[in-house]
Amino acid sequence: MAATPPPAAPLTDAHGRAIRYLRISVTDRCDLRCRYCMAEEMRFLPRSALLSLEEIAIIAERFIARGVRKIRLSGGEPLVRRDVVELAHRLGRHVGTGLDELTMTTNATRLADHAEALYCAGLRRLNVSLDSRDPERFRFITRVGDVESVLRGIFAARDAGLAIKINMVALKGLNEDEIAPMLAWCGANGFDLSLIETMPLGAIDEDRADRFLPLTQVFADLERRFTLTASDHRTGGPARYWRVAPWGTRLGLISPLTNNFCDGCNRVRLTTEGRLFMCLGHEDQVDLKAALRDGGIAALDAAIDEALALKPAAHAFRITPGAAPATRRHMSVTGG
Repeated sequence: MAATPPPAAPLTDAHGRAIRYLRISVTDRCDLRCRYCMAEEMRFLPRSALLSLEEIAIIAERFIARGVRKIRLSGGEPLVRRDVVELAHRLGRHVGTGLDELTMTTNATRLADHAEALYCAGLRRLNVSLDSRDPERFRFITRVGDVESVLRGIFAARDAGLAIKINMVALKGLNEDEIAPMLAWCGANGFDLSLIETMPLGAIDEDRADRFLPLTQVFADLERRFTLTASDHRTGGPARYWRVAPWGTRLGLISPLTNNFCDGCNRVRLTTEGRLFMCLGHEDQVDLKAALRDGGIAALDAAIDEALALKPAAHAFRITPGAAPATRRHMSVTGG
């Protein structure tokens, strides 16, 4: 019989913020190559470098024991990892007994095949990345994507009982004319919509300043088109929400550049190779895989405590023409 893990203190960072949300990138691989996220030619980690499913589960369960109430599985694209549904089943058993919610962010290209299994695993809500519903524009943004496979996945998930929130990155000169139609489409289909400002993470083949669209500008336009009422709804993430009439669905804004939200940050991120990052905008990280393999649960706890002491007060994102990205790593490494 395995020894009972030792008790450990709840998770609080050096700035007094309680950490209640763990995002886990189960893979850095993705079957799309979105222009604002990745370079066209990407070099991914060898599979030998990844945490095993068992190791991910042990680390996640230790976070749950220390007060984390929400876990999001992400990537890359999580559904390209073959054992991710098995991981969802294991973590889903904690929902209602320590964990409030298990969710996933996906590009939905493979969702039609997995929607029912994810519901059975205990997920009740998904975030789906979708920056355009126009087939040609979607292919341009993703370089390789077929929007019809994404839409099939979205509606299969809805039919399986999963609530859907669409995540749309606002891109100047590329999809800004689709934002209002996307909000109307989401409302008509019972989906929430979150709009996201592009973030300077990892080197890509374009200058992000050319595509940066402030959400202050977007929201001013949407207020003229829709009846929006401020909401105190929170999902544990950084979005601020409004109710959208007449549908009653929600519009969320994630604006790391025009409205810094770091003072209430309750999140840390585990990469697929076992590194815990405390902030998207900083390189500080602690190797939980090495701690777990070398010293078990006690060493894992000590590494988590070390990480919390490193969590910064705020990111320092800037997007200016020709500027270097805030971090060398791409978003797919630490997950959405």
